[in-house]
Amino acid sequence: MASTTPSSGPSYTTVAVASTTLIATGCIAYALYFDHRRRTDATFRRSLKKEHQKIHRTLEEEAKASQSAQKEKIKRVVEEANDEGFPKDPEETEGYFMQEVARGEGMCTDGSDPVDAALCFYRALKVYPQPRELISIYDKTVPKPILDILAEMIAVDPEINVSGSSSDAGHPTVE
Repeated sequence: MASTTPSSGPSYTTVAVASTTLIATGCIAYALYFDHRRRTDATFRRSLKKEHQKIHRTLEEEAKASQSAQKEKIKRVVEEANDEGFPKDPEETEGYFMQEVARGEGMCTDGSDPVDAALCFYRALKVYPQPRELISIYDKTVPKPILDILAEMIAVDPEINVSGSSSDAGHPTVE
């Protein structure tokens, strides 16, 4: 004889499959509605375009603001580094140079702030007797974003002479 007790209701699997199907059907229906509206409603298209332009404008403004903030930070750290001064004794200079290059390389690899990493290379450049040679070495070894920041630091500092011959580079001319 068959059991006469009623079943306890739908199983968990049946409920999960039904819910998932309902949600997927709703998402597909919304996508079709949105696509149809986008294709046929001119005012809806215009509002989408305006929203896109507004977002694009906002992103451009944020990029410009962050770029100008980085330039200000570069100017500030260069001035601070110059105010701190650099060693004059040849032995101290050599140790300082090695320390700053090692710090800069470490910051490049550990993902530190690129301005701080570039500042280390900048300090090493300031004490190096032939900056043009060191810049050519940096071109081959330093990551491009940090090298770009270093170039901005060099442009900000009038004391670094990298355009002259390599024998007088790094030493300001006194007239």
